[in-house]
Amino acid sequence: MKARLAVHAVTAALAISLGGLALAPAALASPAHAQAPASSIKDAPAFDASGTWGITQSNGHHPTVHVSQDAQGKLSGTASFGNITGTFEQGFVDGTYIEFVISWSNGSKGRYIGSLDGDRRLSGVSTDLANPESQATWVSNRTF
Repeated sequence: MKARLAVHAVTAALAISLGGLALAPAALASPAHAQAPASSIKDAPAFDASGTWGITQSNGHHPTVHVSQDAQGKLSGTASFGNITGTFEQGFVDGTYIEFVISWSNGSKGRYIGSLDGDRRLSGVSTDLANPESQATWVSNRTF
């Protein structure tokens, strides 16, 4: 009996240390111990990206975005850069990660990926989806 308990304890410790990737005995795999796969668990948004804020890009562009964020982290909004306007096609916040795609009125689409830094500013990389080799780093002009 002691040997059986020791095996269960070691298996449970391995499952925890391997992020739950180890196979557990049938007793540990019961519905009471079942967990959703890590890839299906979405982190709650760690910040609210809502509001109007500017983006400073390393390529000299400085768009302004008007963002709304729902409770699940989904983003919607508009953007402008000079006389060019844009609409968020998709976007989300997941934990400290942010991603959004802006469809611009000049026909281009830009994907912005980034994260919330220690200084509470967003920063990351933007990519022109029609020309993926065209990339720039970016940082928000406000904190979150």
